[in-house]
Amino acid sequence: MKACNACGKCCVKYSNGQLSASEQDIQLWDSFRPDITEFVSDDGLIWFDPSSKELIELCPWLKKDPDSARYLCGIYLDRPEDCRAYPATISDMIKDDCEMLEAKDLRDLKQAQQTLNDIMANDR
Repeated sequence: MKACNACGKCCVKYSNGQLSASEQDIQLWDSFRPDITEFVSDDGLIWFDPSSKELIELCPWLKKDPDSARYLCGIYLDRPEDCRAYPATISDMIKDDCEMLEAKDLRDLKQAQQTLNDIMANDR
C-alpha cells in the first residue's frame, strides 16, 4: 500500500452533505476554531454556508494545490472525526478508487486490511 498522495478523491466524494462532526469535534471547534464551527449545521452535518445555511458542494477547507494535482486540507490537524477515520476498509478504498491501493493489495485483501489498520492506528 502506498502512502496517501493527497489526490483528493475521498474529500471531493464525501464533501457534499455526507459528513458530520462529532460532539467532541464541535466542542473543540467552539473553543479553539470557531471559524470551523460556522460551517456546521444545527444537527452536526458539515459543510454549510454560514450566511445562507445551504449545503456547500465542496469542503470549504479543501484547496487544490496550484503547483500540482494534489489537494491541501486547510484544517488537517483539526479535521472532523469522519475525515480522520477514513479510510476504514479496503472495500471503501476500492469503491472510491483510492490511489493508495496497489495491485498486491487487491490480491490479498486480508493482508491489505491489516496494513490499512496499522496505518490508521499510527496516524492517530
